Amino acid sequence: MQQGLADELLQTIKEHSPAFFERLVLDLLVKMGYGGTRKDAGAAIGRSGDGGIDGVIKEDRLGLDVVYIQAKRWEGTAVGRPEIQKFAGALQGQRAKKGIFITTSTFTNHAREYASRIDSKIVLIDGDTLAQLMIDYNVGVTPVAVYEIKRIDSDYFTEE
Repeated sequence: MQQGLADELLQTIKEHSPAFFERLVLDLLVKMGYGGTRKDAGAAIGRSGDGGIDGVIKEDRLGLDVVYIQAKRWEGTAVGRPEIQKFAGALQGQRAKKGIFITTSTFTNHAREYASRIDSKIVLIDGDTLAQLMIDYNVGVTPVAVYEIKRIDSDYFTEE
């Protein structure tokens, strides 16, 4: 059932605009604990001439560092090494060391290998991982039922 939901999520994302996808990515990262509130966490900046950066988000609530984001809503084609090289170059242009490259597609082995070898830390999130993270953090999905069963926590009541 979870795989079916993940597939449905990816299909729904692909039916929306690239701008919607960039906002979705920021919403997910905020839910994952980056930045703080959605208002002050970061911004989608993707547009023509964006320099290869689609968004920026604070790494933590204090804003000690920022993470740059590239979001590609692709279908059918795997993201290859040249796209990762362009993103790494865009990070260098910002004097940034951290980036997240998110796609609705997949990454080639050459792209993954390249990202693992460079100085900049670039995390690659493919479509399957994206959908799973959205499910885990309730972005674009609504829980239908939650069951919570409680018992006495005997460790709590142990006196030393």
